Amino acid sequence: MNATDVLDLARKSFREQSWKPAFDCFRLADRHEALDATDLDRAARCAYLLGHDDECIRLLERAFAAHAADGRVDTAGESAFWLSFTLTMNRGETALAAGWLARAERLLTPVHRAEHDPVCAAHGLLILGPAIAMLMQGDAALALPALTEAHHIGLEAGHRDLTALSGLGVGQARILLGDPKAGLSILDEVMVSVTSGEVSQVAAGIVYCAVIITCHETYQLRRAVEWTRALGTWCDAQADLVPFRGQCLVHRAEMLQLRGAWKDAMEQARFACRKLAEPPGGPAIGMALYELAELHRLHGEYDAADTAYRRAAGYGQETQPGLARLRLAQGDTGSARAGIERALAETVPLLRPRMLEAAVEIALSCGDVALARFRAEELTALAQKYDSTALTAMAAQARGAVQLADGDPCTALDCLRTAWRLWHDLDAPYPCAQIRILQGRCCAALGDHEAARMEFDSATAIFRELGAEPDLRAFAQPTDVPRPAGLTPREIEVLRELAGGRTNLDIATALFISEKTVARHLSNIYAKLGVTSRAGATAYAYEHHLV
Repeated sequence: MNATDVLDLARKSFREQSWKPAFDCFRLADRHEALDATDLDRAARCAYLLGHDDECIRLLERAFAAHAADGRVDTAGESAFWLSFTLTMNRGETALAAGWLARAERLLTPVHRAEHDPVCAAHGLLILGPAIAMLMQGDAALALPALTEAHHIGLEAGHRDLTALSGLGVGQARILLGDPKAGLSILDEVMVSVTSGEVSQVAAGIVYCAVIITCHETYQLRRAVEWTRALGTWCDAQADLVPFRGQCLVHRAEMLQLRGAWKDAMEQARFACRKLAEPPGGPAIGMALYELAELHRLHGEYDAADTAYRRAAGYGQETQPGLARLRLAQGDTGSARAGIERALAETVPLLRPRMLEAAVEIALSCGDVALARFRAEELTALAQKYDSTALTAMAAQARGAVQLADGDPCTALDCLRTAWRLWHDLDAPYPCAQIRILQGRCCAALGDHEAARMEFDSATAIFRELGAEPDLRAFAQPTDVPRPAGLTPREIEVLRELAGGRTNLDIATALFISEKTVARHLSNIYAKLGVTSRAGATAYAYEHHLV
């Protein structure tokens, strides 16, 4: 096979979206004779989709020079944009990325468009690059005018990648600026261009992942399910994809967790971690590790969860509210409160509802009903701002939990039944089971112990099916078991084990926690009960009918 045949095969494979064969053939053809500018761009796209960032960057640098030498400043500008984008998004090398955009801008500056000449899409791409950087830094107000200008240029030039990427930015900026309805409407329109195959594969993958993340951040779970399914179909049609396939696995794991398929979600999260580990430093690896940590926590595998959270933090991933909930489950309420309050003080607005939901749970576990009420009220206000079933459910659940703790089980039941219906409509069994526990407590407080038992039985069946061991242990006891001296549910578990004559190691093994955590629980228990020994704690447990 001669060089011409190899190049023809490379182009054919590229058209067929067979990225690895295309890339291999482009490289082989390049050894015989330097690729022209267009084929360098094609080879760079293959390298990007295969996760070969170093080669992608080198090829785009050559493509820029080749386009410029041919006098094609518009296509040179496109190569510079993608070079800048790859350096920024995959490497974090913002200074070098800005340098390439400046070089392209200088190349394009002498180009003046006559009144009836077609608009140059490269100008829009060079506007888009810095606008994306501003948006990533959280300055949506400053980014929006530039994104809008780039979008207009994309529409006028008929440049579909520019139109889609700038439209994505406009939608995200509007959401960040407090207009989620308008922003999501724009994103839906952008997704039409992606699902209909109008944009390049690189742009399609970027838009898919960004829109799905935005759906999660704005609690649009139905949209997230729909676009995750579409992304999966798109990825499956291109077996060689690397960067977007890994992120797709993370999104699939999130959806499987929501739907209660925790075992499958764990497999997807682990697979995503492996996929995203090569090449190292990928931006989505932190997301994958956080999802893995969440699944370990829900299963009661606390040491594994702790390790995964720490690894996620190493990649710059925010570990709250998951880490605070882990510390709460381990009995370290001080760390739980400090972690969630720190996150609330600095988190971006879109992530705040998740933090508030956890803050309510932690405050109630610490007996601080006033703080829980304050956080629940803020969560309710945010739910009224966003048109989201999930967020409305979260707020209703938080209000119900606070009302129950405040001694108003009747009002609490109304909120909780609303929350249960909404979560049930979203096919989310875990929050449904959590709500049934709260409803059972309300029924017990109202004297209807038969209804309470039915609620508990239903919740227990779901927890058992999911493998939610911590919830099974925490709620396996009757609803009317007292919690004297301000003991938390976990401390009561530890006290029961101690009263049964178990050693610290026995307790740690039974409850899937470390001996250090057991010792911390016992210290808290002794202080709350006013005793100084295991014998004193055991006597207290029997006197108060805790065993």
